[in-house]
Amino acid sequence: MTTENPSIERRGLLLVLSSPSGAGKTSLARALLESDRHIALSISVTTRPPRPGEVDGRDYWFVDEARFKAMRDDNQLLEWATVFGNLYGTPRAPIEQAVAEGRDVLFDIDWQGTQQLSERMAGDLVRVFVLPPSGGALEARLQQRAQDPQDVVAKRMAKAASEISHWAEYDYVIVNGDLAESIAGLKAILAAERLRRDRMTGLSTFVRGLQSALE
Repeated sequence: MTTENPSIERRGLLLVLSSPSGAGKTSLARALLESDRHIALSISVTTRPPRPGEVDGRDYWFVDEARFKAMRDDNQLLEWATVFGNLYGTPRAPIEQAVAEGRDVLFDIDWQGTQQLSERMAGDLVRVFVLPPSGGALEARLQQRAQDPQDVVAKRMAKAASEISHWAEYDYVIVNGDLAESIAGLKAILAAERLRRDRMTGLSTFVRGLQSALE
């Protein structure tokens, strides 16, 4: 008996993770990228200064405000938003190329960026919202990160309720109380979305070949 796992051409997908700061989407994204070589992180452009350990071109493309606005005005960005006084955006060309070539792309963006992506590439989008298990857990995580001054932490907490109000705009919701369970859930979502019939562009050709072989 012969078993085979045929490769069927498909269109890539855009997997979006959104959450209030501190809910754990960055940890989820990192775990997924480490375990799945078939998905790559979208690298955003931003006017925010680099944090300790961040590398230009790996974590973000760090640009000044004039360069960012030139990219925006030239339609080079799929989405952009202002977050805590800094500009963030997604370069259009590499994303469109990846999807056309059947490669998956992971996004760590907020609800504003997700709405813009939904307007431009709705059929390719898989939207996942990450919630903290409680308000206390969210505040504790923000304090433990020690990346932002106390006034920024306070602003992030104040904004969390507004950000969470957009949960219903997403296809899936993960309550990130146990990281291992959340990672398993995210992997299951990705596996199912890769098998969607309308995403598998080579399926019709494969089925016709299969039918011919059986006749």
